This record gives sequence, structure tokens and C-alpha cells, in this order.
Amino acid sequence: MATTAQKTTPCCANGDSAPSRRGVVSAAAAGGDEVVQDWTVVSKDRIDDQRTKKVAMAPLIRPVDSLPEPSKAASTKGIPTIMLRAQSSHPLDPLSVAEITVAVATVRAAGATPEVRDSMRFIEVVLLEPAKHVVALADAYFFPPFQPSLLPRTKGGPVIPSKLPPRRARLVVYNKRSNETSVWIVELSEVHAVTRGGHHRGKVISSKVVTDVQPPMDAVEYAECEAVVKEYPPFREAMRKRGIEDMDLVMVDACDADAPSRRLAKPLIFCRTESDSPMENGYARPVEGIYVLVDMQNMVVVEFEDRKLVPLPQADPLRNYTPGETRGGVDRSDVKPLVITQPEGPSFRVSGYFVEWQKWNFRVGFTPREGLVLHSVAYVDGSRGRRPVAHRLSFVEMVVPYGDPNDPHYRKNAFDAGEDGLGKNAHSLKKGCDCLGYIKYFDAHFTNFTGGVETIENCVCLHEEDHGILWKHQDWRTGLAEVRRSRRLTVSFICTVANYEYGFYWHFYQDGKIEAEVKLTGILSLGALQPGEIRKYGTTIAPGLYAPVHQHFFVARMDMAVDCKPGETFNQVVEVDVKVEEPGNDNVHNNAFYAEEKLLKTELEAMRDCNFLSARHWIVRNTRTVNRTGQLTGYKLVPGSNCLPLAGPEAKVLRRAAFLKHNLWVTPYAPDETFPGGEFPNQNPRVGEGLATWVKQNRSLEETDIVLWYVFGITHIPRLEDWPVMPVERIGFMLMPHGFFNCSPAVDVPPSCDLDVKDSGVAEVKDSGLAKPIQDGLLAAKL
Repeated sequence: MATTAQKTTPCCANGDSAPSRRGVVSAAAAGGDEVVQDWTVVSKDRIDDQRTKKVAMAPLIRPVDSLPEPSKAASTKGIPTIMLRAQSSHPLDPLSVAEITVAVATVRAAGATPEVRDSMRFIEVVLLEPAKHVVALADAYFFPPFQPSLLPRTKGGPVIPSKLPPRRARLVVYNKRSNETSVWIVELSEVHAVTRGGHHRGKVISSKVVTDVQPPMDAVEYAECEAVVKEYPPFREAMRKRGIEDMDLVMVDACDADAPSRRLAKPLIFCRTESDSPMENGYARPVEGIYVLVDMQNMVVVEFEDRKLVPLPQADPLRNYTPGETRGGVDRSDVKPLVITQPEGPSFRVSGYFVEWQKWNFRVGFTPREGLVLHSVAYVDGSRGRRPVAHRLSFVEMVVPYGDPNDPHYRKNAFDAGEDGLGKNAHSLKKGCDCLGYIKYFDAHFTNFTGGVETIENCVCLHEEDHGILWKHQDWRTGLAEVRRSRRLTVSFICTVANYEYGFYWHFYQDGKIEAEVKLTGILSLGALQPGEIRKYGTTIAPGLYAPVHQHFFVARMDMAVDCKPGETFNQVVEVDVKVEEPGNDNVHNNAFYAEEKLLKTELEAMRDCNFLSARHWIVRNTRTVNRTGQLTGYKLVPGSNCLPLAGPEAKVLRRAAFLKHNLWVTPYAPDETFPGGEFPNQNPRVGEGLATWVKQNRSLEETDIVLWYVFGITHIPRLEDWPVMPVERIGFMLMPHGFFNCSPAVDVPPSCDLDVKDSGVAEVKDSGLAKPIQDGLLAAKL
């Protein structure tokens, strides 16, 4: 796993590779002998955020933090004066640095003895998301744009409290001495005026030990595991047999084992060729035949065996992917600059974590496990006002099972969210490389293993993209045409889990669509071949190297709220299949087909798979709201390319990933049902925990608060073209309005091509291939 200093993405444009995280805010001082009951910390993160906003950015990519906030004057009419007092944090805002620090200090102080406090390791500190009615209250009266209509009308007017309930943090703590995992709830109270910086203090609300589980591994543990293995004398001797004396060349990637009562790892071993080349592709030389089992609690090797002497593959001359001569090649020279400009700024507005764009609005969140989370997604539809679509959207799990039965590849079936954390492995994004245009960044804060607070700067990217034609029609009789260009708002983050990179994207469109997309790239996980050997379970990539076949599965959890205000439970799900009409009186021309709907009434009925032959899709409908034709309003889930697991029914991976057996699951909302494989999939040998067990309750889905769990995957048969670094592969799905609007919501998008070509800065390419000259020398895309 990448260390803290390594989790930055070097920019391909300017070479900036500054560390991605700010200094660590340590809570270790709280681990002394004296137990304190209340902890108070001054909130400095707001000041840090203001300083960050002043950092100069590259030309043509200006910060959006200076954008004017949405007007509040018109929307506060009739709101009691008492509600206009400052509120520092929305109930759904991610925890601040100060709040994380207080939560850690409060839990550490609650330790019974100094030994207990010193043994605490902090796996996760996240916001305990409040009940939906608290969110509605905050959006109605405490935070702009102030939407009292979110709350139901009552006789005599609403009863409005003077303040919101205190925010709470949820902590997962591992005790390194006792090998116990515990879950804590800490209440975070804020006192004094926000204008003076604010002070926080914490109080333990509850704590419990969760037996027979292992929480996710941490980067500190991965680094310690590597050091322990490389210092183990029998391992060093085994590497000498393979011609390796320099342990600095050796890479040890810890992988989990099935033993929840012990914290264990079975590492995969790789070896670099050059010690003075930090960007060398070390995954190009897998070390096979060595078995190691590490006790991660005590950091000792407990089992070791040099089972088979497999020669190290020779250094592949095509193994590296750095620029030009550094990889032994030459970069192409005919790539001209492509500059995105928005001279009047972007069309989105940001206030804290609240985003408004083209009638869409939502809140940005972030957790160490899921990474990017979107809350309170809604569309402002003219006189109908704010219309909710989803309460919460996120990617909650991903699994990567391998199809090679040989050791060690059969053990490769990582739960990259549940075992490592997508958010914790996120990058600091770089302008001009990861994102283009006029960008708003969000930082991410979380605890490290010892309780300090780390910050990934520029972790989440928000920007607009041109997306080709939105709609067009030309009247062939008159020759008159109307055309509109489409743009989309993209919210994204990128993470690295060992050898692979994953980019997670939510795209919002002007026609009411929401697209979820995952981009896969990075380096293949390889195996070594004996001279003359060929493996049927993979592709030979280079002499002595092959890439096993494998699959990538992702799970999107979508807490839907189609036309439902908080507290309303008026959604249902119907499955739609296209049927061919039987020949007969109703189909005399044998051309008839139609869409057939089926209501998914219970959880067991709603375990469904994609069927591309019937164009199968699913619609979440509101049972109480209709459009102008009397049909129920809805949003439909349209699958992209997909697959199911190719493992046998008794495969190890399906024991703890039973949710992979179907593409769609539907459940009624339950606050403790958040992760499809259960909260602690790491080292979990138990069968069917999580989603597969919850649905056995067979709860009704006919009119409720619907949660969709969409499982989508890709089967990767590696190609030589995937080496040494894999070009991006895309996979995802679409949420599309289905009878939600009375007509196309994109018909009001204004024309974007009225300006003279010269004024717009758009170059016209002649047949000679030369661009028409532009005075300022820039090629600009008119958005």
C-alpha cells in the first residue's frame, strides 16, 4: 500500500509532486495516565481552509472559492429570527479536523488503564449520519437556500427548535494489545461563538466490543509487515536463492487470511530491478514459490515455507511507464495543447459542501471507506420547486476475484473498500492531469492509525465538461436547425489500491440524467512462468510473465427518494422487460413488441439480474405523484455492460461476497444496513453476512423507503496492450428520469453557438490540416 507521502499524483503538465497531505494533528498526548472526562479543542481547520483558498493556481484554471454564494434574501422570508443564528456545520458535512481530534481524544481518555489507551489504534472516525428528519430540519431553517417546504405542514405553523442536535462521530477502534475491535459513538458539542473560531468537546454516548471480527488493515501495518518479512532470515535466504541480496528491491503486499480470531496476512512478493529508480514498475517481477504468514497483531512471521524455486523473470525492457527516455523510449511529439476556458467562470455555485448547478443541487460528503458520498440529490423543477431524487449515493464495496486456481492467485479476492478503504487510499488530484477546466476541490480529513488527523488536499474534484450534442433537429423542408450542446457536472475522486487505480465519477446532465462511472487503470497483477510454461488461466504478457484472468465488481448503494420529502415512504420498484408479441391476431405483421412491467413486491422477489436480450431495466416510482398524463413519476436504472461472478457456488470468494450472485438487490431503508458484505469483511470466513442475510426477512417493498444495491462488473481477459500500464476501461450505469418531467427538461437550454467563430476562439481546421490563426494563440473550447 502507498505510504502517506506517496499518495499524491504527480502532474503530467507541471511536474508538481508536492506531498498530498498536511501535517499530522496528533492526539497521542491524550494517552497519558490521567483520564479526562471532557475534551475541548479550538477549531483551526476553518482558518486553514481559508488559507488554502489563497494559494495561487495555474493560469486559465482559477479557483472558484471566490464565487458569490447563492442569494439568501428572498428565501428567508417568514423564517423566525432565532433561526438566522450562525450554524457552523450542516448535519451531513464530513467531520472537521477539530471534530476528529476531539472524538479520538474522548475515546482515548475513556480507556480504563494507560495500557488500554496506549494500545488503541484508530481504524475509522466518521460522521454518524443523523436521521432524515434532522437533515430536513437543517435544510428547512438552518442552512441556505432555506427550504421550509421540506417539512410537512402542521396546524399553527411548524415547531422550530433553537438549535440542531449535536453532531456525533462513530469510531472503529482496534486494541493492539487485546486484539479486540470496538465501536464507539461520541457526541460532539460546540460551544462559544463560531465567529471566534468555535470550540468542541466530546462525550462518549456508547461503546461496544464486536467479537470475532478484524477491522480493515492500515497503511502503517502494511509498512510494518513489509519490514518484518524482509528482516526474516529464512526469507532473506530464499531471496538469495533467487539471486536477490538487496532487500531494498523487495516489495511485500500484505493480503488477508481467513481467521477472524487472529489478525493475519499472507503477503504477495515482488522485486524491482533497479534500486535507484523509485518509479520502476516493481510489479513486473513477481516472486513465486514462497509462502509467508504474518501475525499482524504482534508483527512476527509465524509460518514460512520456500515451497518451489521459481526463477525470477528477466527484466522486461517494456516494463516502465514514465515519460520518454526515463522508460527507454520516446514520447510522441504531435500532441498540441488543449485548453479549457470559461471566461465568465463556471455555472455551478458552492457554499461549504452544498453544490448548485443547472437546477441540480446536492451535498458532497466523504468517508474513509466509501470515498465520495452524495447527499440530498434534488432537481429544482420550476413551479414544482425542489424535487428529491435520492437521499444518498455512494460506492460501498468492490471485489476483485481472480480465476487462476494456482497459488498464490486463488487467494486474490480483495474487498478493496471493506479491507482497505477507498477513501483512505484516495489521491490528491492535480490540475491539468486528473481534472481540466474551472475546478472546485474538496479536501478530505480522516484519522491515521495512531489517532492523528491527516488531510488529503484536493481529494474531490468538481468541474464542468462539454459532452457533445445535447439535442438537434433540422427541418428538411426549410433547412432551419436547432442544436444545443450538452455539458455535465462531474464529481470525482481517484484511489490506488496496491497495483490498480480506480476513478469514481458521478455525472449530472442537463436533461435530468445521473451517470455513475468507474474508470479502471493501473498495473496488472502478474505471475511468473517457468521456461516454456503456458497457463490457460491468463495471458502471456512478456517472456516469463503472465496476467491471470480476473473480474472487478462494484456495488453502488442508492438510497432513493423519488419525489419523496424526508419522512415520506412512497417509493416502489418495477422491473421492465421488452416482450415480443406472439404471432396472431394482435401481431399479423410479426413486428409487434411491447414493454411489460412487474412490481417487485418483496426483497426475495427483488433479487434480479440484467437481461440485455429483453432490454431489462428497473424504475423507482413514487406511488402518490403523477405527471400530466396521469402516470406515476419515476427514475429508471439503466444498466451498462455487466457480468456475474464466474466462480463456482462453493468458491471462497462467494462465501463472504454472496451479494455478487445478483446484479440488483432492493431493500427497505434501515440505518444499520450500509455495507453489502457486512461491516467487517476482512478475514471473515462466515457465509452470507450482510445483504444476502438481510433480504431473508423478505420485507415488503410495495410502498416504502427504497434502497437500490446495484452490482456491476467487468471480466478482464488481459491483453498485451494492457502492459505496462492499463489504458482506462469504463463501466457504469445511468439513472434516467422516466415520467418524472412533463416534457424534456433540456428544451430550455440556450443556444451556445451564436458567437462569431473569431470571437469564440474556436479554430476551423482546413483541408491542409492547419488551423485558422487566432490572435491570442490559444485553442479554446467554447462551453
